[in-house]
Amino acid sequence: MARALYIHWPFCAKKCPYCDFNSHVRESVDFGRWQDALVADMRHEAGIGGGEALTSIFFGGGTPSLMPPALVGALLEEAERLWGFANDIEITLEANPSSVEAANFADLAHAGVNRVSLGIQSLEDDTLRFLGRLHGVEEALQALETAQEHFTRVSFDLIYALPGQAPEHWCKQLTRALGFGTSHLSLYQLTIEPGTRFQTEVRLGNITPLEDDPAAELFALTQELTESAGLPAYETSNHARPGEESRHNLTYWRYEDYCGIGPGAHGRRAGAATERHKRPEAFLEAVQTHSDGTKFSRDLTQSEQASEAILMGLRLTEGIDFAALEQRLGIPRDRLLVQSKVDLHKGLGLIWQNGERVGVTTKGRPVLDALLAELVSDEMVTS
Repeated sequence: MARALYIHWPFCAKKCPYCDFNSHVRESVDFGRWQDALVADMRHEAGIGGGEALTSIFFGGGTPSLMPPALVGALLEEAERLWGFANDIEITLEANPSSVEAANFADLAHAGVNRVSLGIQSLEDDTLRFLGRLHGVEEALQALETAQEHFTRVSFDLIYALPGQAPEHWCKQLTRALGFGTSHLSLYQLTIEPGTRFQTEVRLGNITPLEDDPAAELFALTQELTESAGLPAYETSNHARPGEESRHNLTYWRYEDYCGIGPGAHGRRAGAATERHKRPEAFLEAVQTHSDGTKFSRDLTQSEQASEAILMGLRLTEGIDFAALEQRLGIPRDRLLVQSKVDLHKGLGLIWQNGERVGVTTKGRPVLDALLAELVSDEMVTS
């Protein structure tokens, strides 16, 4: 049964650099109607994936920090009534580091949010402009300070491995970031995604992505600095003080069940993959017609579940207990992993194995995708 709940808020602030304005920006939002729809969707999920107290709730999506705190509070109250809350429940909300959103932090904390994740992305104004961000460094740091005043736990993210970025440049910025005293950092290498402005700039020759070897050097530097500061990696791009890891994201990476509600939300529960209607109006129409916003719910085969579990779990520094996975899915271990490839890459220092638990070493993490392609049995991929 699901012990985690993901709530997707679909709307963005105006001039959001990341999405289609027509799809996600509205001149006005009927918050009462949205509260009714999200509560109905939540009740549907609780009827299927209930039974255990929630250990985490995550508000994500467009710009959830612009949700009225009263709406957040109402959704949390309903979630507690439907599932019950674990004593130490983690309730996270994503936020842009703007003064407008920071003004809501006190009321959001009062509504029950106890952890915030800030999308700072850089501590340099030039880089923020390059990334298309609308905030500046000073505004971001003011938002970070406000967040630390109101929330028990605070995380923020940075992007590195930028075109031409030198180790000393990243070292200076990451050292500064570690000095702010947050218990969690998400540190992502810049990737050029298809269909983005960055891909166009690369094609035109205006941007030259950092090559693999310099990027790997920056990755190694990141591990060294965060480890020394007491925030070791617990996942490929996420670092935390021991005990301060994101419990909600661990649910995903450990391939545990979670319920997803709201437009475009995905979920995994009882061996099924769920997805909500993405377009806000389509979601509302579905709730009005069927009392929930489900676009589809599909039972996953055992092989599909195994493949997803491995692809997610090997991102964690703790690795995967394959004896437990075999027992959970009823698939023999030799069908889950190619042992000859495990042995090969263990010899190369890219993989570690301790009994039935297998993981990727720090040396192997920069080539994780290539490793996964070799380690995962063809039978899992093609089934």
